[in-house]
This record gives sequence, structure tokens and C-alpha cells, in this order.
Amino acid sequence: MIDICEKPLQFSVLKSYREFDGGGVFAQLHEKLTLLKKKIVVLDDDPTGVQTVHGVPVFTNWQTNTIEQAFREGGSMFFVLTNSRSMTSEQTKTAHAEIAKSLYEAAGSEGKEFILVSRSDSTLRGHYPLETMMLRNILEDLGHPVFDGEIIFPFFMEGGRFTIGGVHYVREGEQLTPAAQTEFAKDKSFGYSHSFLPNWCEEKTGGEFRAEDVKHISIEELRKRRVRQITAKLCEVHDFGKVVVDSISYEDVAVFILAFMQALEKGRNFMFRSAAAVTKVLGGIPNKPLLSREELIATDTRNGGIVLVGSHVNKSSEQLQTLLSSGLSITSIEFNVRTALEEGGLEQETSRVTDETNALIGSGKTVVVFTSRELLDAGSHDKDEQVLLISRISDAVTGVISGLDAQPAYIVAKGGITSSDVGTKALGVRRAMVLGQVVPGVPVWLTGPESKFPGMPFIIFPGNVGNADTLLEIVSMLEEGKLTTAF
Repeated sequence: MIDICEKPLQFSVLKSYREFDGGGVFAQLHEKLTLLKKKIVVLDDDPTGVQTVHGVPVFTNWQTNTIEQAFREGGSMFFVLTNSRSMTSEQTKTAHAEIAKSLYEAAGSEGKEFILVSRSDSTLRGHYPLETMMLRNILEDLGHPVFDGEIIFPFFMEGGRFTIGGVHYVREGEQLTPAAQTEFAKDKSFGYSHSFLPNWCEEKTGGEFRAEDVKHISIEELRKRRVRQITAKLCEVHDFGKVVVDSISYEDVAVFILAFMQALEKGRNFMFRSAAAVTKVLGGIPNKPLLSREELIATDTRNGGIVLVGSHVNKSSEQLQTLLSSGLSITSIEFNVRTALEEGGLEQETSRVTDETNALIGSGKTVVVFTSRELLDAGSHDKDEQVLLISRISDAVTGVISGLDAQPAYIVAKGGITSSDVGTKALGVRRAMVLGQVVPGVPVWLTGPESKFPGMPFIIFPGNVGNADTLLEIVSMLEEGKLTTAF
């Protein structure tokens, strides 16, 4: 591995980088994208990946006929929710083999070519390299053009994730902390020890791809708009080699995507492993104002809303505490996760919480249902055992939504696995439309006619997004039509 010092930086360091007017780059890119004949297919390992887009459909299964429908619909992009971050390694392997086969068959029957994006966590968690390896192997075996390389692009400005000098950082207050020094790197299922992305690639691939062989697109190249130089670098990549990309702004992303488009024109083929920023730029998604209360709450409802908090990362716990201590007229119910250790315990706890929640929502009260902040340990070194335990608890908690008798005024789900289970299992969504964001990085689905509550906005709040007040800001807006503080 390459020896590099991974140390925190001050957030103010971003101002030291040469600024440039990205208008010309975006205009060039827009022209390229309007001529693009390929569909952009985004495989999302939890439903938070739509946090930068709007007017884009999300499908929650990957049957061939579903993918065919997605290819037939208008628009340049569609998402397929895999929810694989809640799966075991074996389940993920099976799911991605099925997805690759469905994609190949659907694209063939519809006469479509596509660009493939494996969207995952901006703090580097998830089944990597398993997912992209499976997609590459199955697609190439079926006859898809060979993938020359894989582009690693975890930048996500709205969440405070920046890549500088190949090191990926997470903003914590006024400090940029190398990702491997954050709580996210200690994840029991998806932990890692390197923030320098070439070393991270070598670590995650078990040495199959060496750090010194990884191509690095630097912030200096992007800021100087060296599109031709970056394109040449991309054209040197082969055998699914890795490319890591610096970025601190959407202008940086646009410069890279412009070079990427030129590499496509030269016959090169790549897969992305990215966070949510790439999808916005690659899809040519314009900016849109944040959604208002009037766009989210039906005027004729007298029921209360529900906020479901499953995520256990420190940021989620902090946001939950801020909400509960705010003085808002809401009722909180704790879901005791320790019941998972008792036979039939989770079922009984779901029943208890559901009965209380139904009564409160029906009387016009808003309810915050949250899992006890203790993160249970499966007691095994097997990472998949921990995933299965978390999945069991998530199923039980989201069963509260399944058991609702009346449509709540709104639903906010906090955490990627929690929101996925609410959307697909509790609400039964098969196709949703992304309305936009309620605050930066927090997307809203409009549920389809097949769902438990058709045509309802469903707010998907990632566990690792926002500051201490963000959950309170959202609930305050939904409850009163005004915010306690400015965004």
C-alpha cells in the first residue's frame, strides 16, 4: 500500500482551492447529455440514494418485466432499490446476479444501452467489491461489452463528504475527518481502516487491485479543467482497473463527467461505484427548491404523523434527542430492541407499539417511535450474523407502519435500512416517484397506486445526514408549517 498521512483538516481549507465558473462546463456537459443514447441505471443499496434528484422513478424489484418498463419510460435515468446493505454477502451475491441477468435481458429486448451506477454510502460502507464484481462478471459472461474500469466517487456535498488528494473526508463541525477515523469505519459489517481511496481499494479487494495501480483524478486537474488529460487517463484503464476522483463541489463532478463522456465516445466502458452526487450530474438533473409543507401534507387530514427512528449512528441519536427535548407537542414511544433476545419478544413488542401508535395517530397526535439506543451485538465474529440481527429488528419496527389502521398525516423514516423496509415491506411500494428534498440530502418519495397509502409523500431521512437540529426542523415544518431555525 502507499504510505500517506491521513490527518484531519479544517473545513476552511476548501476555500483555498482555486475557484472557477462552472457555467461553461455545465453548458458543454448539457450538450453532451442531450445526445446521450444510453439510459442511466442506478442500483441503490438503500433508498437514500435519491437524495440529490427529483422527477426520477424508483423501482423496488428487478424482475425483467419491471426493468423493461423502466427502459420504456421517458427520462434519462431510473433507480432500482436493491436494499442490499441489509443483506448478507450470499444474499447480495444472489441479488446482483439476478439484477445483471434482468438488466441484460431487458436492455436487449428494448434495444437499449446503459450506463451502470452502483450507488452506495458516502461514508464507504456496503458490500464492496462484491456488488460491482458480480455485476461485471455476469454481464460480461452474458455478452455485455467489457468494463474497462470502475470509477470510485464517494463525494456528497450535502452530507459533508469531500475527497481531496485521494483521501475521503467526513465533515464534523468545522473539521474534515478522514473517513477511516469516524464511527462509520467501525461498522461491524462494513468496517475499514483506510481513508486514502487507493489504499481502501487494495484493502477491500484483498490486494487484487494494488493501490499503486489505481488512477487518481486530482482536484488540481479538475479545477484547471484538464478534460483532455483526464480523458487520456481514463483511456489507459483496463481490466476493471480502479479510478478514484477528488471533488469538493458539483463543478468538479461536471468536469469529470465531461471527460467521462469523451472517454465513452472513444469506445471505453466504465461502471460507477458512487455516492449520490454523481447521479445528479450524470442525469442532468436541475436544481429544485426544497419541498414545502403544502406539497407534503393533505389539507383534509386530521390524523397525526409518525416519525420512525431506527438508525443507531451517533448523528441519529443526537437528532432524536434534540427532537424529544424540543417541547413540540409530540408523543414518543420507545421500541425495546432487547426483546429480540427473547422468543416471540419482537412480535409482542411490535403489537404493543402498534396499538399505542394507532390510538395516538387517530386522535390527531404525532408519534415518534424509536428503537432503544442500545445497538445489540450478535455475539459472533461473522459479519453476516450482525446484518441478520439488524434486519430482524428492522422488520419488527417497520411492522408498526404495516399495522396502521388510518393513513398518518406524514411518515418520516430515519435510517437507510429502516426507510427501505418501510417503503417496500410496510407500504408495499413497487414504483415511486422522487418528488425532491425536504432539506438538503433528505429525499421524498411519492408512493404508487399499489401501495398501502397511495399517493402519499414518504420522507426518507438517511442516518448520517444533517446536524443536531435537522430532524427537529423537518418535524417542526410538518407540524406547524414553519421552521424553528433557518436551513
